[in-house]
Amino acid sequence: MDLTNEDVADILALLDSLPYDSLDLQTASFRLTLRRTPDGWTQASQVLTDPVVLEAGGSAAGTETTTMSHRGGNSHDDGPSLRTDGGAAGADVSGGEGRELVAVRAPLPGTFYRAPRPGAEPFVEVGSRVSAETVVCIVETMKLMNSVHAGVGGVVAEICLGNAEFAANGATLMRIEAD
Repeated sequence: MDLTNEDVADILALLDSLPYDSLDLQTASFRLTLRRTPDGWTQASQVLTDPVVLEAGGSAAGTETTTMSHRGGNSHDDGPSLRTDGGAAGADVSGGEGRELVAVRAPLPGTFYRAPRPGAEPFVEVGSRVSAETVVCIVETMKLMNSVHAGVGGVVAEICLGNAEFAANGATLMRIEAD
């Protein structure tokens, strides 16, 4: 079920009329937590279903293709690179074997933020080790800050959007090399 902006506004109006400071909703496929703050409502959401794994050189149904390979001719590894153009090419890593990448996608349309507030350190950088529960970024929609979890353990291989860029619903925000 997809919620419209009007649906979200109606839900927030209902919550504002109640005396509660938080709402925690969990289903088999997701967990949603809303908390009242002096600045409004904050949201944390977590997808509880299995993430879609992208095979190097191949693709899962309805997903993009991502390839990772060794840099030819280099005797050192510069590690994963940060891409801000949203391109589908994978980051270079050492070793010639294909690696599994998991796309972390925007749960809804909004503004992508790498840090919890202006001037703060980013949640993660390329090369950061994450667990499935690690918050890797936030997407702001209608003044609601939606925490985005990695969904899989591994290492951040690529960040696909720049800070404060618009993210369409389902857009790839970053890719994680799965453990």
